[in-house]
Amino acid sequence: MSAPLIRGYEVVIGLETHAQLSTRSKIFSGASTAFGAEPNTQACAVDLALPGTLPVMNRTAVERAIRFGLAVGAKVAPLSIFARKNYFYPDLPKGYQISQYEIPVVQGGQIRFMLGQTPKSVNLTRAHLEEDAGKSLHEDYHGLTGIDLNRAGTPLLEIVTEPDMRSSAEAVEYAKALHALVMWLGICDGNMQEGSFRCDANVSVRRPGAPFGTRREIKNLNSFRFMSQAIDYEINWQIDQIEDGLAIEQATVLFNPDTGETRSMRSKEDAHDYRYFPDPDLPPLVIAAQWIEEVRATLPELPAAMAERFVRDDGLPAYDAAMVTQSLPFARYYEAARDACCAPKLVANWMMGEVSRRLNTEGRSIAASPVDAATLAALIRRIGDGTISNNAARQVFDVLWADAGPVSGDATARIDAVIEARASSR
Repeated sequence: MSAPLIRGYEVVIGLETHAQLSTRSKIFSGASTAFGAEPNTQACAVDLALPGTLPVMNRTAVERAIRFGLAVGAKVAPLSIFARKNYFYPDLPKGYQISQYEIPVVQGGQIRFMLGQTPKSVNLTRAHLEEDAGKSLHEDYHGLTGIDLNRAGTPLLEIVTEPDMRSSAEAVEYAKALHALVMWLGICDGNMQEGSFRCDANVSVRRPGAPFGTRREIKNLNSFRFMSQAIDYEINWQIDQIEDGLAIEQATVLFNPDTGETRSMRSKEDAHDYRYFPDPDLPPLVIAAQWIEEVRATLPELPAAMAERFVRDDGLPAYDAAMVTQSLPFARYYEAARDACCAPKLVANWMMGEVSRRLNTEGRSIAASPVDAATLAALIRRIGDGTISNNAARQVFDVLWADAGPVSGDATARIDAVIEARASSR
């Protein structure tokens, strides 16, 4: 299938995602990674780059990277190198960031997802370990900037794609699939508001068949809605520039959600601008084959494998199977409801319909659903035995959802009580 064109141009998108790894301590020090502490209370001597301090690798961060590499079908490098990425910014105490460049720990891989009813896949270039920088604070100061170094040294896995995506919708669905996967694996909490999962989008446009255009990088997109808005604005801005006979200059840009516009922050650096060189304080990272196999043995059933099982064993369409495996709690809810009522297709229909509609409207997770899996299964059983119609079941569901108190007692009795109350009120 050919890529969709926007105003006669093909869009080319690649994403770089920073996933904060779920470790208790930082990547090269023992300081805490807990969110929300008072500024500069979780930055130790290593994080502050005090003279004489040396970094020590966090084994759990490496294990998280291995888990990700295995889950996406990538090569986990038996030997990888840490490098110094040199740049000067107030929230970077050392004047360089410890990252990986020439030899990353995870090489290749693929993320699969659904775009509407169409299966898609995006190839990964690499995923590498690195430390986060601190944070500049502007809001609380008049004419000054504060620096909070609590985040300095927080472990990140930077996941870089090939330029495979051709629309903002495709980029968003990829990002959602990646977001779900890192939480499914337990390597990242996925909290976008706290900065645990943030994306940079490289966007360019070209005439069909032409070489890749000059890309601009949109930094620090921390919501899927903002990602869609930012990419769409950037696409149309670049097309307008080209149509006006102006050249696109490589740049890093920021998205302003208040105006819905991107604005240039600085000219985009290339790798040579950062003067990468191997970090002399860190030896090569060596990962034994035995360790990789030990990590492999701890992996949960992955979303794609679970979806295939639901297609094979439950008879679900591929789209339905992909939807109910959008997160591990969502999949567990499906399995519990299916087992309780033995009606997999109806369970999937309700989860993709009424349950998802309510969750999305109220910004809830499936774990916070007022209608638990046992109650949904009981409702579906009452439809199956002819006690209530589908239409009446939706009204009963509304009553159950509005009863936001703790779920207790027998689910069937709860359903029957609501049905009886409705009947007596007529």
